[in-house]
Amino acid sequence: MTQMTVHEGSNPKIIQGGMGVGISSWQLAREVSRLGHLGVVSGTGLDTVIIRSLQRGDPEKHIRRAMEHFPIQEISCRILETYFRKESKSEPTHFKTRPMFTATLSRELQELLVLSNFVEVFLAKEAHGGLVGINYLEKIQIPTLPSLYGAMLAGVDYVLMGAGIPMEIPGVLDKLASHEEASYNLDVSGATKDDHFQTSFNPKVFSGGFSKSLKRPKFLAVIASAALAMALKKRASGTVDGFIVEAPVAGGHNAPPRGGNSLNELGEPIYGPRDEVDLSVLKNLGLPFWLAGGFGSSEGFERAIASGASGIQVGTAFALCSESGLSPHLKRSVLEKIARGNLKVFTDPFASPSGFPFKVAQVEGTCSEKGTYESRPRICDLGYLRQLFKKEDGGLGYRCPSEPVDAYIKKRGKKEDTVGRKCLCNALLANIGLAQLQKDNYLEKALVTLGDDINKLKRFFRPDSLSYSAKEVIQDILPNLKLQYYGTS
Repeated sequence: MTQMTVHEGSNPKIIQGGMGVGISSWQLAREVSRLGHLGVVSGTGLDTVIIRSLQRGDPEKHIRRAMEHFPIQEISCRILETYFRKESKSEPTHFKTRPMFTATLSRELQELLVLSNFVEVFLAKEAHGGLVGINYLEKIQIPTLPSLYGAMLAGVDYVLMGAGIPMEIPGVLDKLASHEEASYNLDVSGATKDDHFQTSFNPKVFSGGFSKSLKRPKFLAVIASAALAMALKKRASGTVDGFIVEAPVAGGHNAPPRGGNSLNELGEPIYGPRDEVDLSVLKNLGLPFWLAGGFGSSEGFERAIASGASGIQVGTAFALCSESGLSPHLKRSVLEKIARGNLKVFTDPFASPSGFPFKVAQVEGTCSEKGTYESRPRICDLGYLRQLFKKEDGGLGYRCPSEPVDAYIKKRGKKEDTVGRKCLCNALLANIGLAQLQKDNYLEKALVTLGDDINKLKRFFRPDSLSYSAKEVIQDILPNLKLQYYGTS
């Protein structure tokens, strides 16, 4: 093998996965980016991550430092006044929450979304010249437009989106780059072809009249079929710059199997030949693609390159490295279970309110345990994964399969859709040490998601330590890469 440098080619060799809520933190993305690859922050739930971190006192002052660079300082001042607490607290606390999202976002929520996405990308890009991306879920539609605009104000280089069909996003990026008003069609249960439910965002109204155009980030669609890739290239509202091909073994949300709803003896969805992506079709599309799910090793990287891919996306190995946002005690517990060889990952067909299968690591004290899940009072107070439905009066309604069952049924939901549903919104925040202490003194419990290839992580362990860095992950995948830092340490 020949020695490579970070400057070879225009496409990144490694894309760090945009995992969960806060797992792909700015600290992790910044480190991967400074090492010459594509560091990616998770855009999901950033508004809540930022306001809860401010309520914890922002002890290292990172958030407030980034807010000082936000181009509309009146907004920074308002959000600080509303959410910042001077006292740094580490014990469980009841956090003040923002209002729930509706299709017509209030000015307050627009400001919070724009600023929080700006802050995360700004910190990931600070003091170096590497590339930084941000990852969103197409299923979470209402916050998307102001979130994208905030990331673009900070100069984000790539936007990644999966968990749906992001047909409109390329055109949205074009409009936001010129500060033009953008709209996004909403998926609404019960809507007919004559209904037009949208959310919109007008940058010029929001900002008071910015004139300098923003950089239009490259757009990578996360896909699980060649047919979707072809449809996106042909019918998307603007340029699609590439694809991330995600296999069912990847962590987080998985695409539903195409062979029906059959489950194996463990109760997991059964994936088969129809779920394998025809890479020859992708090669013929003439766009770069990266393989994700089980490719996070030097052998996996070589296989991906041999198949015509530009590189790989790596999630699980980065999710448990020292720079990730997973709370230290959870990270230690998971790594110890991997070292003992008794950590199992279950592809839960029901856990996510979105309806997508979701990988759940079986960890004691988390909502992966039946008793822990059942002891949680059903609460929906964040609403990221709420479903939109058409009410009898023709207006929009909002419901979540993990909310109280009676409330869900009153909103014309089916009782069977509530069985086994977990509140991912609160659980994923608990993963990063921002668990809500509910009013009845119930402390939200975590729910860890990882890919099926967890046992491969043992190669990073040393006799005296299970901890490893993002740099070690990259060096393991690309042992002949000449590492070169961008920027200062």
